[in-house]
Amino acid sequence: MGHHPEEGVLNPNMTGRVAPHEESAAGLARRLGLFDATMIVMGGIVGSGIFMNPYVVARQVHTPFMILAVWVMGGLIALLGAFVYAELAARRPKVGGQYAYIREAYHPMVAFIYGWGLLLVTQTGGMAAVAVTFARYFAELTRVSVADWVIATLALAGLTVINCLGVKAGSTAQNVLMILKIGAIAALVACGLFWAKNPYSGASPGYAAPLLDRPVSMDLLTAVGAAMVPVLFAYGGWQTACFIAAEVREPRKTLPRGLFIGVLGVIVLYLAVNFVCLRVLGPSGLAATSAPASAVMKMVLGDLGGRLIAAGIAISTLGFLSQGILTAPRVYYAMAEDGLFFKSVAWLQPRTRVPVVAIALQGVCAIVIALSGRYEQILNYVVSADWVFFGLSASCVFVLRRRDGETQFSRLSEYNIPGHPFTTALFVATCLFIVINTVYKYPGNSVIALGIMMAGLPVYFFWRWRTRRQTSQQ
Repeated sequence: MGHHPEEGVLNPNMTGRVAPHEESAAGLARRLGLFDATMIVMGGIVGSGIFMNPYVVARQVHTPFMILAVWVMGGLIALLGAFVYAELAARRPKVGGQYAYIREAYHPMVAFIYGWGLLLVTQTGGMAAVAVTFARYFAELTRVSVADWVIATLALAGLTVINCLGVKAGSTAQNVLMILKIGAIAALVACGLFWAKNPYSGASPGYAAPLLDRPVSMDLLTAVGAAMVPVLFAYGGWQTACFIAAEVREPRKTLPRGLFIGVLGVIVLYLAVNFVCLRVLGPSGLAATSAPASAVMKMVLGDLGGRLIAAGIAISTLGFLSQGILTAPRVYYAMAEDGLFFKSVAWLQPRTRVPVVAIALQGVCAIVIALSGRYEQILNYVVSADWVFFGLSASCVFVLRRRDGETQFSRLSEYNIPGHPFTTALFVATCLFIVINTVYKYPGNSVIALGIMMAGLPVYFFWRWRTRRQTSQQ
C-alpha cells in the first residue's frame, strides 16, 4: 500500500527512495506565517457566492430558524473538514497538500488523476468563471466599454505576474484582498443591523416565527438535505491552503491553527450575512431575490448601496482568483517533481524560489478557458469531483495513522482529530452524500466528469514510462 514515513517517499523519478526532507531541500522558501495561512484559508472559501446564494437555502427551508440552522450545520461540517485536514497537514506538511496525501496513502496514479482534474477542470474552470464574474462587476462599476474577456484576461495575467514575484508578494496581495473582503461583509452586516429603516416584521430570526416550516418527517429531512448541498459548496475551499505547506514556517503548528481560525472566521461571516438578510428581507423576501446582499444595501442606501455591494463582490472575486493562483500551482510543481509532468514545471526561479512556470501555466490555462466561454459547462461536468477527492483525502487519515503509529506521530505534532474515528467518518460520509446527490441529479454530467478524470490514466502511464526510460538512460 505504501511506506513508513521514516523510510522516505517513493518517488516515481527514481528506482529507490528519497529522504523524507527532500522537498524542503528542493528550494521552496518557508516565508508564510499564521496570519498568511489564515487569510489563505478564508480566501479559498469566501468568493462571491455569500453575497448572492443565501436565497437558494431560503427556497428549500422557510423559517429563520431553519435557514440559520442549515448554515450552522454546514459550518460544523466544514469545521470537521478543517480538523481532518489539520491532522493531514501535521502528518505530511508537504508541497501539494491533497496530492501528497493521496500519493502517499494510496498510489501516485490516484494522486495524478487528482492533479489532472485540478488543472484541466476543477481549479482552472472555477477560476475562469470567477474571472468573468469579476469582469462583469468591474465593467458595471467603472462604466468602461470593454469586453468581459479583456478584463478577465488582464486580471488573471496581473495576478499571475504578482505571484511570480515571490510567495510573499502573492500572499501579501491575497491578505490585502481578504481584508477588503471582510470589510465589505462587515459593511453589509452593519447596514442591515443598524441602518435598515423598515426591516422585516419578524425581525428576530428564530423568535417571532415558528421554528419549523413543516412537521418532522422525511419531507423535512429531504428539504434540509437539498438546502445543505449549496451550503457545503459555499463552505468548500479550505483544503487549498495545504497546497503551500512547503512554504509555511513551522507547518505542523501553523497550518492546523490557520485552518481552525480561518474556518471559524468564515462561519461567523456567513452567519452574520444570513442573519442580516433575514432581518431586512424576511424568509419570503430572501427566497424571492437572487441578489439578497444587493437588495439589503439598496434598501439602506439606495443606488449607492447597490454600487458598494457590487464593489464588494468585485473585490471578493479578485481575492478568490488571487488565492487560486497562489496555491494551485504548487500541485503541478509537486507532480513535476515526481516525474509525472513536464520537468520545466518544477523549475524554481533562483531569486524568488517560486515555481514560476507552474504559476504561469495556471494563469494561461484559466485565461484560455475564460476566452473559450465554456467554463460554466466545464463546471457542470465536475460539480462533484472536488468532493470525491475531499472524501478520499479524509480517508487518508485512517491509512496514515495505521502506517505511522501513534508514538512516531506524537514526536512530530501535538495535533489529533477530536472524536476520531467518528468525526472523520462523518466527514467522509458527508462527502459521499454530496457526490451521490450530484450523480442522482445530474447523471449525464457525472458520466462526462468520470470520462474526463479517466482520460488522465493513459497520460499518467505515459509520464511514468517516459520518466523510467530517462532514468534508465542516465
